[in-house]
Amino acid sequence: MPSTPADVLDFWFDSDSEALWYERNDAFDAAIGKRFGDTLEAALRGDLDGWAETPEGWLALLIVRDQFSRNLYRHDARAWAGDPDTQVLALDGIAQGYDQRLAPMQRVFAYMPLEHAESPVLQQHCVRLFERLLACQPEAQRPRFQNYLDYARRHHDVIARFGRFPHRNAVLGRTDTPAEQAYLATPGAGF
Repeated sequence: MPSTPADVLDFWFDSDSEALWYERNDAFDAAIGKRFGDTLEAALRGDLDGWAETPEGWLALLIVRDQFSRNLYRHDARAWAGDPDTQVLALDGIAQGYDQRLAPMQRVFAYMPLEHAESPVLQQHCVRLFERLLACQPEAQRPRFQNYLDYARRHHDVIARFGRFPHRNAVLGRTDTPAEQAYLATPGAGF
């Protein structure tokens, strides 16, 4: 039976999954592949574009295209192959106000495709979205959302400096510039 947007959102926002969002975990990646590998391929072909007719479906499609691709294709150019179309999808939903109808943690993943963009314009837009998201959080939640804003700014700064993400160069067959080599040699470089 094909996955539904609810399947994706229930899986992704499960408390067990949340602990693994930003860490490499082979078991988590394998679970995504087993459960949603076909869903990712269908999404990248455009077969699931109808999901984007509702805010929840739109978010599920963004998660499949932007997050699951990175989990399933680590160190493979396919991790980023769908990014341009996914960024257009994100912008379209934001323009329709879909993001404003989502819970704050869900909005993080609605904005993430823009954070992954190798575009100064999209990066700036992403930072503004995360600034607005932080501004509307209660005091108890502000540190968590400040962290998301900090990461958005770090991504923005890398694109402002290099025009691309140097940590993708080797996988994409791009030659590092000397400045990129120096950056990549620093602890904590890359994402």
